[in-house]
Amino acid sequence: MPCLRHINGLTAYGWASGENGVARLVSDIFHEVDEEVRREQLKKLWDRYGNYVAAAAVLLVLAVAAWRAYMWWEAKKAAETGAAFEAAITLAESGKRSEAEAAFADIAGHGTSGYRHLARMREAAELAQTDPKAAIAAYDQIAADGSVGHVLQDLASLRAGALLIDTGSYQEAQRRLEPLAANDRTFRHTAREFLVLASWRAGDATGAKRWFDLIMTDAQTPAATRSRVEMLMAVGTGASSG
Repeated sequence: MPCLRHINGLTAYGWASGENGVARLVSDIFHEVDEEVRREQLKKLWDRYGNYVAAAAVLLVLAVAAWRAYMWWEAKKAAETGAAFEAAITLAESGKRSEAEAAFADIAGHGTSGYRHLARMREAAELAQTDPKAAIAAYDQIAADGSVGHVLQDLASLRAGALLIDTGSYQEAQRRLEPLAANDRTFRHTAREFLVLASWRAGDATGAKRWFDLIMTDAQTPAATRSRVEMLMAVGTGASSG
C-alpha cells in the first residue's frame, strides 16, 4: 500500500505538471495566433492605405523642405534690406538727402515688412528737412496705417505734431498730440512736453499751465522732461512780467 500510494502520488504530481505544461502550450499557441491575426490585419491595412501613407510622407518631406527654403529666402531678403537701410542712413548722415530719401523710398516699397515701416519713417524725416508739409502728410499716412503697429503710429503722430508746432499750426498740433498724452500711451511724456511748448508759442497760458501741472504731478515723468518744462515756464513767466 505505501508503494501504491507513492506511485499514485507521483502519478498525480506528473499529471499536475502536465496540466501546467499544456496550459503554457495553449497560451503560446493563442499568442502566436493573435500575432498572426495582427500581422494579417496590418498587411490588409497597408495594402489598402499604404499608397496614401507614402504620399503623405512625401508631402511632409516636401513641406518641410519648402518651409526651410522660405525661411532661408526671408533671412536673405532681410539681410539685404538691412544692408540697404544702413547704406541709406549713411547717405543721410553724409548730407546726401535726396539720395537718402530715394533709398528709403525704395526700401519702403520693396523691403521686408519691418524695414519697410522704418524706411517710411526715415523717408518722412528726410522730407522734413526740405518740405515740412510733405513730411507731415507722410507722417499722417503712417499714423493712419494700422499695419505698422501702435508704437510707430504714435511716433508718426508725435513727429507730425512737432513739425506743426514749428510751422505755427497750434490747433493742428493739438489735434495730433493730445491723444498721445493719455496715461496709457507710449510717448505721453514727450507729447505733454510738446503741448506745453505749443501752448507757450501760441500764447495760450491756460493750456500751458494745464499740461505743465500734469507733467509735474505725474511721478513717472522723466527728470529731464521736468527740468525742460520748468525752464520753459520760467522763461514764459519772465517774458510776461517783463
